Amino acid sequence: MALIPFDDRDGSIWFDGEMVPWRDAKTHSLSHGLHYASLVFEGERVYSGRVFKGVEHTARLRASAKILDFDVPISDDALEVAKHEVIKANNIVDGYVRAFCWRGSEMMAISAQQTTAHLAIAAWEWPSYFDPETKMKGITLDIAKWRRPAPESAPVHAKAAGLYMICTLSKHEAEKHGFQDALMLDYRGYVAEATGANVFFIDADGVIHTPIADCFLNGITRQTVIGMAQSLQMKVVERHIMPEEMADMKECFLTGTAAEVTPVSRIGDYHFTPSDISRSLVDAYEKMVRQG
Repeated sequence: MALIPFDDRDGSIWFDGEMVPWRDAKTHSLSHGLHYASLVFEGERVYSGRVFKGVEHTARLRASAKILDFDVPISDDALEVAKHEVIKANNIVDGYVRAFCWRGSEMMAISAQQTTAHLAIAAWEWPSYFDPETKMKGITLDIAKWRRPAPESAPVHAKAAGLYMICTLSKHEAEKHGFQDALMLDYRGYVAEATGANVFFIDADGVIHTPIADCFLNGITRQTVIGMAQSLQMKVVERHIMPEEMADMKECFLTGTAAEVTPVSRIGDYHFTPSDISRSLVDAYEKMVRQG
């Protein structure tokens, strides 16, 4: 099936305070955000017409912009209203919202202190990142050659466009080798995350292990699933994990706004069997998001 280009769709996009036709939502080719990655964004899921964890995503968007030394140009409340306007205008029931903020075209240099911050919000239908059959069989991951950088090397706690460059490279390489995603290590050699999702492991005793989010994004879904697992009386341990420890883990899953809770069957030469704990978390998360 042919892909539908994102620049050639019907609908409306909220762009700098106005709802504009989808195909007319354009920015100048000499925008600083395009050339120097001064852009931050949020991906948010819509379930039954409601944004899940919308307030938390808006707060993170503002925090990310602040880390990159510019401000989201409207209030959090106004941004929440705008997101709902976009969802309504595009008749989204189950879908995805992308809010993004970037530096404009007033300056084309490293320094960009005189640029205007622009904000846009788009939404489209997106029932599931992975289809249900694939999800419960478990997806496969390669191990990426690119590593998550040290906090002193990049703004690792911002959801910033530039940080995804090595994710795209890693995922492309994984797909060329027949995998669906890639696991990234960090600059120290510890397990970090997948290209767009956090990773969890389950040992033989049913204890859930996940890397400490000290050099990558502490995902909103990650935080939600940790709390959900603890409410189900599951033990969750956040710690540094060496790659070779995966040999002793029985189950593995990813979490993310798009991925939700997705079991993993293989990472490189390490194999896992999605079982009861993974399934219970998949089901519990699905129930949670539908309840709002």
